Amino acid sequence: MLHLLYITAFVLLSAVAITNLFRNLMTLGTQSRQAPTPPKRRPAPNGTPPHPELLDTDGNFTDEPLLVMRSISVNDARERLDALYEGKSNLSEEVQDD
Repeated sequence: MLHLLYITAFVLLSAVAITNLFRNLMTLGTQSRQAPTPPKRRPAPNGTPPHPELLDTDGNFTDEPLLVMRSISVNDARERLDALYEGKSNLSEEVQDD
């Protein structure tokens, strides 16, 4: 009897899941056909002007993460790592000498 209850519950839950899947696919399809709306400008808290780096060229807030990376050559990276490694080894030797 308990097996029949488990099978019925599984069938009901799977039917709900498949129904939600199709509903979400239909919603996604209709939203992808619509033209994107421009983001609305949100007021800054306390009436202070927002930082200029948080605004794009049109004056709207950017929703993308801001990360600036500077590329260096492989040799420069190796030299810096070697300098860090040698600096740490020198510090550990000085601590051991004291």
